[in-house]
Amino acid sequence: MPMRFSWVACQPNCRGWVTAVGIVTADSPKDFDEFARGRQLGGSTIVLDSSGGSVNDSIALGRRWRNLGLLTTVGISKARTVGERANIDPAAYCESMCVYLLLSGKTRYIPDGAHVRVHQIWMGDRADDAKAASYSAQDLMIVERDIGRLAKYTFDMGGAGDLLSLSLSVPPWEDLYELSREELRLTNLSTTDLIAEVLPHVDVPKASLAESAAKPVQDRFVTTAGEGEASPQSKSTKTAEATAPTGGAAPTTPPKTTPPK
Repeated sequence: MPMRFSWVACQPNCRGWVTAVGIVTADSPKDFDEFARGRQLGGSTIVLDSSGGSVNDSIALGRRWRNLGLLTTVGISKARTVGERANIDPAAYCESMCVYLLLSGKTRYIPDGAHVRVHQIWMGDRADDAKAASYSAQDLMIVERDIGRLAKYTFDMGGAGDLLSLSLSVPPWEDLYELSREELRLTNLSTTDLIAEVLPHVDVPKASLAESAAKPVQDRFVTTAGEGEASPQSKSTKTAEATAPTGGAAPTTPPKTTPPK
């Protein structure tokens, strides 16, 4: 499903946070702007549970979040009974371009039990059989251009080159690569080990083994049927639509790239 935003009221004695759940599409930056209208979100925390999505739209969304001074973490918001505080389940997935949204937080906390996974940018309409597909010079230009945009964004957000190196070493025909605790620090994705720095007065329980089980590989690829909406039988998530080349004629139907899964 496309990324949706909601506000979780964390009463009593707790400020609350924003949830961002689903894949980033071309509508996501606009959807966030509509969600943010009339709300004082400066310095708030975004709790992510996402398989990624569009490279360029994720970059645009991440820059909005940094401009607001937002904080980021990974988790699933859990509603409680009346009178109890809302809480966060760490057994969530932040994959592909979600990792770069996570990077946009001014402060970033990744709980034990969360899964942060990366892979290469690729043409979304050929991700299912990337080795067998053919590619034009225009396709390669689009991928390389978007890698350049992603690199600039990574360094603007304070990320390390190690994040790009790890992401771009994983082709689409391999499983996503899950970053270890050491690699989360090496890439500068994790900037604190204290949940209180992003979600004061909220406890994050340890994920159970069942909740932490890896998702099946087939859930990590894309369908390009229709307008990017998967049928019930289709594989899910993560198209990254490449925009028209700067300064040149745009192809009638621009190819698509998938972000690091």
